[in-house]
Amino acid sequence: VQLQASGGGSAQAGESLKLSCVASRSLLPVAAMAWFRQAPGKQREFVARWLSGGSTITAGPVKDRFTISGDDAKSAVFLQMNSLKSEDTAVYYCNIHTRSREYWGQGTLVTVSS
Repeated sequence: VQLQASGGGSAQAGESLKLSCVASRSLLPVAAMAWFRQAPGKQREFVARWLSGGSTITAGPVKDRFTISGDDAKSAVFLQMNSLKSEDTAVYYCNIHTRSREYWGQGTLVTVSS
């Protein structure tokens, strides 16, 4: 199974981007889907998580700007990123948990210039 992430690219500070991640086949039942990011020279960090049932958890630094959504029927997760800042520059990775396994996407680069 592969997770295909897309939607990354370059943006100016204050602009928006939407990331998408879709599994190559159904991963039902999905327990949780999430986004992480890794900035240059830093460790990978948690961004947001979507839980089966629809509840979400978003990291403090992006809570008022990023929104995660999911479609477990399609094994897809999305990240709407608004009011981008230069510190949001990173490779963004999607992650899907089933009851028995964890899958990671290949990462999509987001570059924000001020």
